[in-house]
Amino acid sequence: MSEDAEKGAVPTPAFAPWDDPQAKPLIRFQGVTKKFGEFVAIDDLSLDIYEREFFALLGPSGCGKTTLMRMLAGFENPSMGGITLAGRDIVPVPPNKRPVNMMFQSYALFPHLSVADNIAFGLKRSDMAKSEIAGRVDEMLGLVQLRKFAARKPHQISGGQRQRVALARALAKAPKLLLLDEPLGALDRKLREETQFELMDIQEKLGTTFVIVTHDQEEAMTVASRVAVMDNGRLVQVDTPERIYEFPVSRYVADFIGDVNLIEGRIETLTKDCATVVWAETMPPITAGLPQGIGAGEACVFAIRPEKVTISAERPPDAVNALPGKVLDIGYLGNMSTYHVELANGQVIKSQMTNQRRLARRAFSWEDQVWVSFTATGGLILMA
Repeated sequence: MSEDAEKGAVPTPAFAPWDDPQAKPLIRFQGVTKKFGEFVAIDDLSLDIYEREFFALLGPSGCGKTTLMRMLAGFENPSMGGITLAGRDIVPVPPNKRPVNMMFQSYALFPHLSVADNIAFGLKRSDMAKSEIAGRVDEMLGLVQLRKFAARKPHQISGGQRQRVALARALAKAPKLLLLDEPLGALDRKLREETQFELMDIQEKLGTTFVIVTHDQEEAMTVASRVAVMDNGRLVQVDTPERIYEFPVSRYVADFIGDVNLIEGRIETLTKDCATVVWAETMPPITAGLPQGIGAGEACVFAIRPEKVTISAERPPDAVNALPGKVLDIGYLGNMSTYHVELANGQVIKSQMTNQRRLARRAFSWEDQVWVSFTATGGLILMA
């Protein structure tokens, strides 16, 4: 038993103010609509974001996420509805008077200024005492681990380092809220993944509320405490990354986040524990958990993630759901392989399996006859 356990120490509670009815949001959108002429960019949207959150606005181009961020920054005002920050109405407050800073995708660094001078730029135009600016700049350089590059110009450092300079400059004035507009889009994949964790560490150290706009699902799922999935100016689902991935509320969310198999069918029977879905005349029905808001006889979509689908040479004797097919294609991804299995009715099911053996010893190959199987709780029944 650990020393903390012996002393009866209480574990630190998970950070989830959105589950606390007494918690007050830092940011509140109430019935916000934004129109550009006849075009409705944001449609009657209400949303709460809490202090110390790393909140992600996620969606395809044109879904309204950037418009939402621009309204927080003060570059746009809502056509209807209200926006409050720490309980204060910020709609009439100009951008330069808001306790908000923004980090742009282009970084917008001054090429003729050193790294330190770029960070100091906003501080020199604030009401901070001149004697304090050097100390604050040094603090920011330490935060982003760039002290030894303080005298260099932006073109003399890497893309990832320029990204950290822009972050340090945005944080130098200690804003209540930092807005990040596709901040990692200019970085290559490996550097982007490394920088995601750096951003998370910095946000956790400072406790500043971050709101990030991205169309990159993996980025949003990695960095965010909660994700808002948007479509056509509306919020489709706002939840933790785990719940959005495991329990999407609609076909749109299931299909937009990660990879998924979607099987269209109709609910045949409902019991107190499960439902059966008929979906092809030649195929056995699928047994799954109870759906929300869908009755017997209604059209539905069964959604299951590829990693929850198992491939075997023989039908597993204890499988609740097992379907015969043949291997149509294989995608080798290094740590895992994606198998495309064509069923008898032509439906293709994807399965992802970890590569625990070398490629030459792979269990299945093209044209192999196989069974795909999954549990009753492996997938979800959603509205069609």
